[in-house]
Amino acid sequence: MKLSRYLVAIFFTGATSLCAGDELALRLEPALEAITPDSLLAHIKVLASDEFEGRAPGNKGEELSVKYITDQFKKIGLKPGNPDGTYTQEVPLAGIKSEARMSFTVRDGTIDLNYPNDFIASSARLQSEIKIHDSKVVFVGYGVVAPEYGWDDYKDVDVRGKTLLILIGDPPVPDPKSPSKLDEKMFKGKAMTYYGRWTYKYEIAAQKGAAAAVIVHQAESAGYPYSVVKTSWGKENYEIDSPDRNAEAVQARSWITVDSAKKLLAACGQDFDALKKSAITTEFRPTILDAQANIDIKQQLRSFKSHNVIGKLEGSDGKLRDEYLTYTAHWDHLGRNPNLHGDQIYNGAIDNASGVASLIQLAAGFAKLNPPPKRSVLFIATTAEEAGLLGAKFYSQHPLYPLEKTLADINIDTINPWGKTRDIEDLSNNNSELDDLLAAAAKRNGRVMQPNSQPEKGSFYRADHFEFSKRGVPSLYTGGGKDFIGKPADFGRQKKDDYTAHHYHQVSDEVDPNWDLSGAVQDIQLLFEVGYQVANGDTFPEWKPGSEFKAKRGEMLKR
Repeated sequence: MKLSRYLVAIFFTGATSLCAGDELALRLEPALEAITPDSLLAHIKVLASDEFEGRAPGNKGEELSVKYITDQFKKIGLKPGNPDGTYTQEVPLAGIKSEARMSFTVRDGTIDLNYPNDFIASSARLQSEIKIHDSKVVFVGYGVVAPEYGWDDYKDVDVRGKTLLILIGDPPVPDPKSPSKLDEKMFKGKAMTYYGRWTYKYEIAAQKGAAAAVIVHQAESAGYPYSVVKTSWGKENYEIDSPDRNAEAVQARSWITVDSAKKLLAACGQDFDALKKSAITTEFRPTILDAQANIDIKQQLRSFKSHNVIGKLEGSDGKLRDEYLTYTAHWDHLGRNPNLHGDQIYNGAIDNASGVASLIQLAAGFAKLNPPPKRSVLFIATTAEEAGLLGAKFYSQHPLYPLEKTLADINIDTINPWGKTRDIEDLSNNNSELDDLLAAAAKRNGRVMQPNSQPEKGSFYRADHFEFSKRGVPSLYTGGGKDFIGKPADFGRQKKDDYTAHHYHQVSDEVDPNWDLSGAVQDIQLLFEVGYQVANGDTFPEWKPGSEFKAKRGEMLKR
């Protein structure tokens, strides 16, 4: 696919100012003008209100969220997104409340950890109790098996029934020519691959037959402080309620603080820093520790039907309307914690009431087009993203429209609430031709697309579009820019760092009267342009050479 196939003579001199005489560009103007700061804020205020109780799946917050989004889709004029004539797709979920105890028997006695300050533990298995006693503890480095890098942290060691101590992130392999830098040929250097994600660590542990997988939390490698682990995992969590009750999952999945890990290793006569250093070479072999793990988890389970909310804008071309572009944003957040003193509601204003508000605004914009784009556009508000991308995962496993006829997914998870920027950040790691379309759209609007500034945080693997990517559908995921107009050079970084440290997955993520959503509108308009081009293009966007998803897409399109 050549980029020029998508650049359908749309030339912008500003976000909504178009070249005179360009009929197609003029047709887009009312669509872009439908996306406004006031409308965006109005939707966020409703979705992030205390009435919605933090939008937890399977609770009052879900009922209100699903109804609100459905009503907005109807008001806009979208058709029901489910072929059965409804605006929802049922997602079978199980709610899991866990009470956990963890201790380690070492040569000098027992180390008892405090829940949740020292550790968290839960299970994806839908059973009322998990008991792991006297399980040998094995340090497996980063817990990675990556044949393409000649890497195996397990080295054929039998870890069945054992408890694995695992480092978060990818192995940070030094560049042999410049040891102060990372080797770009190994795990993409500074960027995180899927091998670095906690989901992968638990998956490979289950495949190896381990009883438990315990991840050592380090804020720099994880991309967030331990407080996020506590709030995210120390509440009711969710899993897809599969027929086998998730019997193939590892029995216990856990995080522990780095201080707890150091204490455990010291009691075993090991040094954390030395072991961590040994884990960054292909010669690393698992270290059997002089310790046994004891983990008891009692779980309260409830099965219920959650919902993805889906609206459909039908394409105008009779031959192409059965091909689809999807926009996604998750409606759920962390709900309410009655154990907290004072404020108990995780309102999730930025994460991700802002994304759903953007989704609604995009739908309103597309509904202004006359004629609509050639292909159909789906607007999907997903459930249970905070529990592991579950709504998107279920849709990708049970798509309402064939994935081989789905051109791309554009995902929105949080927006920039602090004003206009000269740039927009591409979190998609330049994986597909969608990144080129975004760069061109930014340039047309006098802006610059910047690459992911923190690829080590693995943002690409942490949001709903990843479930589409895993199945071969190209995806685009952006973050707000950092070069704020009229602000000091470090303003953007300070704002993002403050949000991550103090508001991300905290009760303080609320609507702020000091917000300036003009920059968010800029970004949403860019995503509108990209989506419009895709929906009218001559061919499907493609993954770029070297992308881990390219082969999957090729297999899909051959069907």
